[in-house]
Amino acid sequence: MNITRDDIIHVADLARLDMDEESIQKFTVQIDDILKYIETLNNLDTEGVLPTSHAIVLTNAFRDDVIVQNIKRDALLENAPEDENGSFMVPKVVG
Repeated sequence: MNITRDDIIHVADLARLDMDEESIQKFTVQIDDILKYIETLNNLDTEGVLPTSHAIVLTNAFRDDVIVQNIKRDALLENAPEDENGSFMVPKVVG
């Protein structure tokens, strides 16, 4: 697939970009080179290569759940400027 000057202008218009002639020429060459490289990659033999979602092996760093003693509600509310029915009272922030 070849990228033309008109393709670059069309995409720039869709993105509402104002591009000068030098930028249009520059992006036409660069994007065309990128697509040629992708075409080269498409021709590689990938038989037997497993699909991956990352270039490196990642593992999740999960930890075991540990039951701990909860802090009593009354102790939490001791330093609250205002509380009502066991909940923090805060100023209204939306109109």
